[in-house]
Amino acid sequence: MNPTAEAPLEETGPEDSGATAACAILGLCFLLGAPGNLLVIWTILRHVRKRSHTVVLILHLAAADLLVVVTLPLWIYSLARSWVFGETSCKAMVFVINACMYSSVFLLTLMSVERFVAVRYPFASADWKRKKALNKVLLVLWTAAFLFSIPVIPTQVVEDNAGEDRCLSRLYTSVSQELVCVLLETLVGYVLPFSILAVCYGCLCSRITQMTFKSKRKSTVLIASVVVAFAICWTPHHIGNLLSLVCLAMEDSYPATAHSLEDVRNTMAFIAGAMVFISSTLNPILYMFAARSFRSSLVDTGIKKLFHHISSTSPGEGNREPSFVSKRQNNNQTSSSQCVSESKDQMDILMNMCGDNSS
Repeated sequence: MNPTAEAPLEETGPEDSGATAACAILGLCFLLGAPGNLLVIWTILRHVRKRSHTVVLILHLAAADLLVVVTLPLWIYSLARSWVFGETSCKAMVFVINACMYSSVFLLTLMSVERFVAVRYPFASADWKRKKALNKVLLVLWTAAFLFSIPVIPTQVVEDNAGEDRCLSRLYTSVSQELVCVLLETLVGYVLPFSILAVCYGCLCSRITQMTFKSKRKSTVLIASVVVAFAICWTPHHIGNLLSLVCLAMEDSYPATAHSLEDVRNTMAFIAGAMVFISSTLNPILYMFAARSFRSSLVDTGIKKLFHHISSTSPGEGNREPSFVSKRQNNNQTSSSQCVSESKDQMDILMNMCGDNSS
Protein backbone atom coordinates (compact mmCIF):
# COMPACT_ATOMS: atom_id res chain seq x y z
CA MET A 1 0.00 0.00 0.00
CA ASN A 2 1.29 3.41 -0.87
CA PRO A 3 1.08 5.35 2.40
CA THR A 4 0.62 8.65 0.63
CA ALA A 5 -2.56 7.14 -0.79
CA GLU A 6 -3.82 6.33 2.68
CA ALA A 7 -3.27 9.69 4.37
CA PRO A 8 -6.96 10.29 5.17
CA LEU A 9 -7.03 7.14 7.27
CA GLU A 10 -4.58 8.74 9.67
CA GLU A 11 -7.27 11.19 10.76
CA THR A 12 -9.82 8.56 11.69
CA GLY A 13 -10.07 6.73 14.97
CA PRO A 14 -10.94 3.06 15.45
CA GLU A 15 -14.59 3.93 16.01
CA ASP A 16 -14.80 6.11 12.92
CA SER A 17 -17.06 4.86 10.13
CA GLY A 18 -14.27 5.36 7.58
CA ALA A 19 -11.92 2.99 9.41
CA THR A 20 -14.74 0.50 9.85
CA ALA A 21 -15.54 0.60 6.14
CA ALA A 22 -11.85 0.21 5.30
CA CYS A 23 -11.53 -2.84 7.55
CA ALA A 24 -14.65 -4.37 5.99
CA ILE A 25 -13.39 -3.86 2.42
CA LEU A 26 -9.91 -5.16 3.22
CA GLY A 27 -11.40 -8.14 5.07
CA LEU A 28 -13.53 -9.02 2.05
CA CYS A 29 -10.48 -8.71 -0.20
CA PHE A 30 -8.60 -11.14 2.02
CA LEU A 31 -11.46 -13.66 2.14
CA LEU A 32 -11.78 -13.66 -1.65
CA GLY A 33 -8.20 -12.98 -2.73
CA ALA A 34 -6.24 -15.42 -0.57
CA PRO A 35 -8.14 -18.64 -1.45
CA GLY A 36 -8.72 -17.44 -5.02
CA ASN A 37 -5.06 -16.87 -5.82
CA LEU A 38 -4.09 -20.05 -3.95
CA LEU A 39 -6.57 -21.96 -6.12
CA VAL A 40 -5.03 -20.52 -9.28
CA ILE A 41 -1.48 -21.40 -8.17
CA TRP A 42 -2.44 -24.90 -7.02
CA THR A 43 -4.43 -25.64 -10.20
CA ILE A 44 -1.60 -24.63 -12.52
CA LEU A 45 1.12 -26.42 -10.55
CA ARG A 46 -0.94 -29.56 -9.92
CA HIS A 47 -3.00 -30.04 -13.06
CA VAL A 48 -1.40 -28.15 -15.97
CA ARG A 49 1.63 -30.14 -17.08
CA LYS A 50 2.30 -28.53 -20.45
CA ARG A 51 2.16 -24.83 -19.58
CA SER A 52 2.17 -22.22 -22.29
CA HIS A 53 3.99 -18.94 -21.70
CA THR A 54 0.66 -17.27 -20.99
CA VAL A 55 -0.20 -19.76 -18.23
CA VAL A 56 3.28 -19.35 -16.67
CA LEU A 57 2.78 -15.59 -16.58
CA ILE A 58 -0.66 -16.06 -15.02
CA LEU A 59 1.03 -18.23 -12.35
CA HIS A 60 3.53 -15.47 -11.51
CA LEU A 61 0.74 -12.88 -11.51
CA ALA A 62 -1.23 -14.95 -8.99
CA ALA A 63 1.89 -15.27 -6.81
CA ALA A 64 2.35 -11.47 -6.84
CA ASP A 65 -1.31 -10.94 -5.93
CA LEU A 66 -1.07 -13.50 -3.13
CA LEU A 67 1.95 -11.70 -1.62
CA VAL A 68 -0.13 -8.52 -1.45
CA VAL A 69 -3.25 -10.20 -0.05
CA VAL A 70 -1.46 -12.04 2.79
CA THR A 71 -0.44 -8.68 4.30
CA LEU A 72 -4.08 -7.64 4.72
CA PRO A 73 -4.62 -8.98 8.27
CA LEU A 74 -1.80 -6.74 9.53
CA TRP A 75 -3.25 -3.69 7.75
CA ILE A 76 -6.72 -4.44 9.12
CA TYR A 77 -5.36 -4.70 12.66
CA SER A 78 -3.34 -1.48 12.29
CA LEU A 79 -6.43 0.41 11.09
CA ALA A 80 -8.60 -0.95 13.90
CA ARG A 81 -5.93 -0.42 16.57
CA SER A 82 -2.51 0.96 15.72
CA TRP A 83 0.74 -0.16 14.10
CA VAL A 84 2.52 -2.26 16.72
CA PHE A 85 4.88 -4.21 14.46
CA GLY A 86 7.77 -1.73 14.34
CA GLU A 87 9.18 0.46 11.59
CA THR A 88 11.28 -2.29 10.01
CA SER A 89 8.25 -4.47 9.31
CA CYS A 90 6.42 -1.37 8.06
CA LYS A 91 9.15 -0.68 5.52
CA ALA A 92 9.34 -4.36 4.53
CA MET A 93 5.59 -4.72 3.92
CA VAL A 94 5.27 -1.56 1.86
CA PHE A 95 8.39 -2.56 -0.07
CA VAL A 96 6.88 -5.97 -0.93
CA ILE A 97 3.57 -4.41 -1.97
CA ASN A 98 5.30 -1.90 -4.26
CA ALA A 99 7.45 -4.66 -5.75
CA CYS A 100 4.32 -6.70 -6.47
CA MET A 101 2.74 -3.65 -8.10
CA TYR A 102 5.71 -3.33 -10.47
CA SER A 103 5.91 -7.08 -11.12
CA SER A 104 2.17 -7.29 -11.89
CA VAL A 105 2.23 -4.50 -14.43
CA PHE A 106 5.44 -5.89 -15.97
CA LEU A 107 3.88 -9.37 -16.21
CA LEU A 108 0.73 -8.00 -17.85
CA THR A 109 2.83 -6.02 -20.31
CA LEU A 110 4.94 -9.05 -21.19
CA MET A 111 1.84 -11.21 -21.56
CA SER A 112 0.20 -8.72 -23.91
CA VAL A 113 3.35 -8.00 -25.95
CA GLU A 114 3.94 -11.74 -26.41
CA ARG A 115 0.37 -12.24 -27.56
CA PHE A 116 0.69 -9.29 -29.95
CA VAL A 117 3.90 -10.71 -31.44
CA ALA A 118 2.35 -14.18 -31.68
CA VAL A 119 -0.63 -12.87 -33.65
CA ARG A 120 1.17 -10.36 -35.86
CA TYR A 121 4.55 -12.10 -36.24
CA PRO A 122 3.96 -15.83 -35.62
CA PHE A 123 7.33 -17.02 -36.97
CA ALA A 124 9.29 -14.69 -34.68
CA SER A 125 7.09 -15.83 -31.79
CA ALA A 126 7.78 -19.49 -32.54
CA ASP A 127 11.51 -18.81 -32.61
CA TRP A 128 11.30 -16.99 -29.24
CA LYS A 129 9.43 -19.93 -27.69
CA ARG A 130 11.94 -22.46 -29.01
CA LYS A 131 14.77 -20.55 -27.32
CA LYS A 132 13.07 -21.04 -23.92
CA ALA A 133 14.13 -17.60 -22.70
CA LEU A 134 11.06 -16.99 -20.55
CA ASN A 135 12.72 -17.99 -17.26
CA LYS A 136 15.54 -15.52 -17.84
CA VAL A 137 13.05 -12.78 -18.71
CA LEU A 138 11.05 -13.50 -15.55
CA LEU A 139 14.20 -13.31 -13.44
CA VAL A 140 15.01 -9.90 -14.93
CA LEU A 141 11.41 -8.78 -14.47
CA TRP A 142 11.24 -9.64 -10.77
CA THR A 143 14.70 -8.18 -10.15
CA ALA A 144 13.66 -4.91 -11.80
CA ALA A 145 10.45 -4.84 -9.72
CA PHE A 146 12.40 -5.09 -6.45
CA LEU A 147 15.00 -2.55 -7.59
CA PHE A 148 12.37 0.03 -8.52
CA SER A 149 10.82 -0.42 -5.06
CA ILE A 150 14.02 0.45 -3.17
CA PRO A 151 13.06 4.18 -2.75
CA VAL A 152 10.30 3.02 -0.38
CA ILE A 153 12.82 1.80 2.21
CA PRO A 154 14.35 5.14 3.27
CA THR A 155 11.13 7.16 2.90
CA GLN A 156 8.53 4.92 4.58
CA VAL A 157 8.08 5.84 8.25
CA VAL A 158 5.84 5.10 11.21
CA GLU A 159 4.29 8.33 12.48
CA ASP A 160 2.41 9.13 15.65
CA ASN A 161 -1.12 10.30 15.00
CA ALA A 162 -3.25 11.25 18.01
CA GLY A 163 -1.24 8.92 20.22
CA GLU A 164 -1.39 5.98 17.77
CA ASP A 165 1.36 4.77 15.45
CA ARG A 166 0.47 4.51 11.76
CA CYS A 167 2.45 2.92 8.92
CA LEU A 168 0.82 5.22 6.37
CA SER A 169 3.31 7.99 5.64
CA ARG A 170 6.42 8.74 3.65
CA LEU A 171 8.95 11.30 4.76
CA TYR A 172 10.98 12.95 2.00
CA THR A 173 14.13 14.90 2.80
CA SER A 174 13.64 17.34 -0.09
CA VAL A 175 11.22 18.35 -2.83
CA SER A 176 13.54 16.89 -5.47
CA GLN A 177 13.53 13.51 -3.71
CA GLU A 178 9.74 13.46 -3.62
CA LEU A 179 9.59 14.51 -7.26
CA VAL A 180 11.95 11.72 -8.36
CA CYS A 181 10.20 9.02 -6.31
CA VAL A 182 6.67 9.94 -7.43
CA LEU A 183 7.69 10.35 -11.07
CA LEU A 184 9.53 7.02 -11.06
CA GLU A 185 6.53 5.18 -9.64
CA THR A 186 4.03 6.77 -12.02
CA LEU A 187 6.09 6.59 -15.22
CA VAL A 188 7.58 3.11 -14.76
CA GLY A 189 4.61 1.59 -12.97
CA TYR A 190 1.80 3.07 -15.04
CA VAL A 191 2.36 5.46 -17.94
CA LEU A 192 5.02 3.53 -19.87
CA PRO A 193 3.54 0.01 -19.45
CA PHE A 194 0.00 1.06 -20.28
CA SER A 195 1.17 3.03 -23.31
CA ILE A 196 2.70 -0.21 -24.60
CA LEU A 197 -0.49 -2.10 -23.72
CA ALA A 198 -2.65 0.46 -25.53
CA VAL A 199 -0.56 0.09 -28.69
CA CYS A 200 -0.63 -3.72 -28.52
CA TYR A 201 -4.37 -4.06 -28.03
CA GLY A 202 -5.07 -1.24 -30.47
CA CYS A 203 -3.27 -3.24 -33.14
CA LEU A 204 -4.93 -6.49 -32.02
CA CYS A 205 -8.52 -5.22 -32.02
CA SER A 206 -9.06 -5.91 -35.70
CA ARG A 207 -7.29 -9.26 -35.47
CA ILE A 208 -9.39 -10.39 -32.48
CA THR A 209 -12.63 -9.92 -34.43
CA GLN A 210 -11.12 -11.76 -37.42
CA MET A 211 -9.91 -14.79 -35.43
CA THR A 212 -11.26 -17.98 -37.00
CA PHE A 213 -11.63 -19.92 -33.77
CA LYS A 214 -13.93 -18.54 -31.09
CA SER A 215 -11.79 -20.23 -28.41
CA LYS A 216 -8.71 -18.19 -29.35
CA ARG A 217 -10.77 -15.01 -29.30
CA LYS A 218 -12.14 -15.92 -25.87
CA SER A 219 -8.70 -16.38 -24.29
CA THR A 220 -7.43 -13.13 -25.80
CA VAL A 221 -10.45 -11.24 -24.44
CA LEU A 222 -9.84 -12.79 -21.00
CA ILE A 223 -6.27 -11.47 -20.91
CA ALA A 224 -7.48 -8.06 -22.09
CA SER A 225 -10.07 -8.00 -19.28
CA VAL A 226 -7.34 -8.71 -16.70
CA VAL A 227 -5.35 -5.77 -18.08
CA VAL A 228 -8.39 -3.47 -17.99
CA ALA A 229 -9.22 -4.48 -14.40
CA PHE A 230 -5.65 -3.76 -13.30
CA ALA A 231 -5.71 -0.36 -15.02
CA ILE A 232 -9.02 0.61 -13.42
CA CYS A 233 -7.85 -0.40 -9.94
CA TRP A 234 -4.51 1.42 -10.11
CA THR A 235 -5.64 4.58 -11.94
CA PRO A 236 -6.89 6.41 -8.77
CA HIS A 237 -3.56 5.72 -7.06
CA HIS A 238 -1.56 7.25 -9.90
CA ILE A 239 -3.98 10.16 -10.27
CA GLY A 240 -3.14 10.89 -6.64
CA ASN A 241 0.56 10.82 -7.57
CA LEU A 242 -0.07 13.28 -10.40
CA LEU A 243 -1.96 15.59 -8.04
CA SER A 244 1.03 15.45 -5.69
CA LEU A 245 3.28 16.57 -8.54
CA VAL A 246 0.91 19.42 -9.39
CA CYS A 247 0.86 20.51 -5.75
CA LEU A 248 4.66 20.52 -5.65
CA ALA A 249 4.76 22.70 -8.78
CA MET A 250 2.14 25.17 -7.51
CA GLU A 251 2.89 25.42 -3.79
CA ASP A 252 5.12 28.51 -4.17
CA SER A 253 3.22 30.49 -6.81
CA TYR A 254 -0.36 29.39 -6.02
CA PRO A 255 -0.40 28.12 -2.41
CA ALA A 256 -4.18 28.29 -2.01
CA THR A 257 -4.79 26.24 -5.15
CA ALA A 258 -2.11 23.76 -4.13
CA HIS A 259 -3.76 23.37 -0.73
CA SER A 260 -7.15 22.73 -2.38
CA LEU A 261 -5.65 20.08 -4.66
CA GLU A 262 -4.00 18.46 -1.67
CA ASP A 263 -7.42 18.22 0.00
CA VAL A 264 -8.82 16.60 -3.16
CA ARG A 265 -5.97 14.10 -3.20
CA ASN A 266 -6.54 13.26 0.45
CA THR A 267 -10.27 12.83 -0.15
CA MET A 268 -9.77 10.31 -2.97
CA ALA A 269 -6.90 8.55 -1.17
CA PHE A 270 -9.22 6.15 0.67
CA ILE A 271 -10.69 4.93 -2.61
CA ALA A 272 -7.23 4.63 -4.16
CA GLY A 273 -5.89 2.60 -1.24
CA ALA A 274 -8.85 0.20 -1.30
CA MET A 275 -8.62 -0.25 -5.07
CA VAL A 276 -4.98 -1.34 -4.75
CA PHE A 277 -6.02 -4.39 -2.73
CA ILE A 278 -9.15 -5.01 -4.80
CA SER A 279 -6.82 -5.35 -7.81
CA SER A 280 -5.15 -8.37 -6.19
CA THR A 281 -8.54 -9.98 -5.63
CA LEU A 282 -10.17 -9.53 -9.04
CA ASN A 283 -8.12 -11.86 -11.24
CA PRO A 284 -9.32 -15.18 -9.74
CA ILE A 285 -12.89 -13.88 -10.00
CA LEU A 286 -12.37 -13.10 -13.69
CA TYR A 287 -10.94 -16.59 -14.22
CA MET A 288 -13.98 -18.12 -12.53
CA PHE A 289 -16.36 -16.21 -14.78
CA ALA A 290 -14.37 -17.26 -17.85
CA ALA A 291 -14.34 -20.89 -16.66
CA ARG A 292 -18.14 -21.15 -16.44
CA SER A 293 -18.39 -22.53 -19.98
CA PHE A 294 -15.92 -25.30 -19.06
CA ARG A 295 -17.87 -26.61 -16.05
CA SER A 296 -19.10 -30.19 -16.27
CA SER A 297 -20.97 -30.12 -12.93
CA LEU A 298 -21.93 -27.77 -10.12
CA VAL A 299 -18.95 -28.94 -8.09
CA ASP A 300 -16.47 -28.51 -10.93
CA THR A 301 -15.12 -24.93 -11.15
CA GLY A 302 -13.86 -25.43 -14.69
CA ILE A 303 -10.70 -23.47 -13.92
CA LYS A 304 -8.43 -26.45 -14.68
CA LYS A 305 -10.00 -26.80 -18.13
CA LEU A 306 -9.71 -23.04 -18.60
CA PHE A 307 -5.93 -23.09 -18.15
CA HIS A 308 -5.63 -26.15 -20.42
CA HIS A 309 -7.69 -24.21 -22.95
CA ILE A 310 -5.43 -21.13 -22.67
CA SER A 311 -2.35 -23.30 -23.19
CA SER A 312 -3.81 -25.00 -26.24
CA THR A 313 -5.16 -21.83 -27.87
CA SER A 314 -2.26 -19.47 -27.18
CA PRO A 315 -1.09 -18.20 -30.58
CA GLY A 316 2.27 -19.61 -31.54
CA GLU A 317 2.43 -22.18 -28.74
CA GLY A 318 4.11 -25.51 -29.28
CA ASN A 319 4.81 -26.52 -32.87
CA ARG A 320 1.79 -24.85 -34.37
CA GLU A 321 3.69 -22.57 -36.74
CA PRO A 322 6.27 -25.15 -37.87
CA SER A 323 3.49 -27.66 -38.54
CA PHE A 324 1.67 -24.99 -40.52
CA VAL A 325 4.79 -24.34 -42.56
CA SER A 326 5.44 -28.01 -43.18
CA LYS A 327 1.80 -28.51 -44.09
CA ARG A 328 1.99 -25.68 -46.56
CA GLN A 329 5.21 -27.06 -47.95
CA ASN A 330 3.61 -30.49 -48.31
CA ASN A 331 0.73 -28.90 -50.14
CA ASN A 332 3.15 -27.11 -52.45
CA GLN A 333 5.06 -30.33 -53.04
CA THR A 334 1.84 -32.21 -53.76
CA SER A 335 0.64 -29.57 -56.21
CA SER A 336 4.04 -29.45 -57.94
CA SER A 337 4.14 -33.25 -58.25
CA GLN A 338 0.65 -33.17 -59.69
CA CYS A 339 1.79 -30.57 -62.25
CA VAL A 340 4.78 -32.73 -63.20
CA SER A 341 2.61 -35.82 -63.61
CA GLU A 342 0.09 -33.87 -65.69
CA SER A 343 2.86 -32.50 -67.95
CA LYS A 344 4.24 -36.03 -68.41
CA ASP A 345 0.80 -37.29 -69.39
CA GLN A 346 0.47 -34.49 -71.94
CA MET A 347 3.91 -35.32 -73.42
CA ASP A 348 2.92 -38.99 -73.74
CA ILE A 349 -0.25 -38.02 -75.59
CA LEU A 350 1.71 -35.79 -78.00
CA MET A 351 4.28 -38.53 -78.66
CA ASN A 352 1.53 -41.04 -79.39
CA MET A 353 -0.15 -38.58 -81.79
CA CYS A 354 3.12 -38.00 -83.60
CA GLY A 355 3.67 -41.75 -83.86
CA ASP A 356 0.19 -42.25 -85.33
CA ASN A 357 0.70 -39.47 -87.92
CA SER A 358 4.06 -40.85 -89.05
CA SER A 359 2.58 -44.29 -89.47
